[in-house]
Amino acid sequence: MYRRTVVYDEPADKEAFDSRYTHEHIPLVKAVPGLGSFRVSHPQGGTPYLVAELFWPSEDAFEASAAIPEMAEARDHAESCGTTFTAYNGHVADV
Repeated sequence: MYRRTVVYDEPADKEAFDSRYTHEHIPLVKAVPGLGSFRVSHPQGGTPYLVAELFWPSEDAFEASAAIPEMAEARDHAESCGTTFTAYNGHVADV
């Protein structure tokens, strides 16, 4: 399994961010062909504000999704949601 983790910093306007993320960004991400699953959490106690985890069955499947217009649209939209973020990619291993 391969995962992209996106860690969002606390936005200046939480209500606007939450609305835009929920009503616009999530549908864009869920429309990415090849995406296996998508999880979102709001960690308690401050930063990060939101953590999104996107899963693909393999790195090859991720690479294929990363090259299509739907993924580019989701990436571009994330940049306009009202806060900064950092994304990490990597293999997931059960231990």
